[in-house]
Amino acid sequence: MGERESAGLGHPLYSCRRCRNPLALNADLISKSYKAKSGQAYMFRHAMNVVIGAKEERQLMTGQYTISHIFCSRCGDEMGWTYVTAFDATQKFKEGKYILEKAKILKEY
Repeated sequence: MGERESAGLGHPLYSCRRCRNPLALNADLISKSYKAKSGQAYMFRHAMNVVIGAKEERQLMTGQYTISHIFCSRCGDEMGWTYVTAFDATQKFKEGKYILEKAKILKEY
């Protein structure tokens, strides 16, 4: 059983829909109530196997932010974004969190 556990089997994770590159663990899922250009999106505490793009200022539904788009490190597909800075004090909890678009990810076991 040790080999199976170390491979992460049995623990749900989210992968890139295009190339199956693991991106986030189910244990790091914070919320499923975010919106992105493709529709529903999920917020995670951490993301892995992503490349973080340049910072940019963005006006989103809940205020002004500095964000960086995130890309799959294997296939380069844009997956969502990470919050760098929230200018509204009530939104500071988002800083350092990752948004992955539901249309771009698969839940795997």
